[in-house]
Amino acid sequence: MQVPPSFERPTLVRDGVYDHLRRAVLDGDFLPGERLGEAELGARLGVSRTPVREAVMRLTQEGLLVAEANKGVRVRQVSAEEARATYVVREELDGLAAALAAANHTAQDARHLEEALARLGAARKEDYRVQTRLDLAFHAAVTAAAHNFPLAELARGLEQRVALIKHQTRTYNAHPDTAAGHAAILAAVLARDAEAARDAARRHVRTFAPLVLENLGVHPHA
Repeated sequence: MQVPPSFERPTLVRDGVYDHLRRAVLDGDFLPGERLGEAELGARLGVSRTPVREAVMRLTQEGLLVAEANKGVRVRQVSAEEARATYVVREELDGLAAALAAANHTAQDARHLEEALARLGAARKEDYRVQTRLDLAFHAAVTAAAHNFPLAELARGLEQRVALIKHQTRTYNAHPDTAAGHAAILAAVLARDAEAARDAARRHVRTFAPLVLENLGVHPHA
């Protein structure tokens, strides 16, 4: 079988730069509103501007970065209205993920969930970036335990918005209700109680959505 001449082998450097920059934004190494220069990024990563430019274009298309005429790109800032809409969707999606995880999780999933929550609990409360990364990792573990590919795809896009919102507001990871909410989700999932897991996950989101919206300067029910 002949390979079409237009075929191009994937460039590992390009993919590696994309993965690195995406993770850096989600982890808060680059904060919302921060400008990113292709030349500076290339120098920092030890690569040419071409893979950086390709990665930046991809991240812009995905909504993590925003391009501005004659100003380069910056990490996207989320508006209050988008945050409100995000948390409406997150409540439903997280509830579904927890319910499916309760029904479908394996013994290995259970271990991953327990380990993810233990790592989050052991993180220093003052280290906001680590707290955020581990918080998102716990919720990602719940979604993975659901074993539903379309849900996982939707959750990936939602994770990006939630990460931007968290880094923009920089609060609530160490809130007293956070640990209790996570513990309730985990307990219901491990007990294979789908309805309790759904309720715990939705209640967890409802606890923090008004606080986030207030931080962004909008009344949650306005």
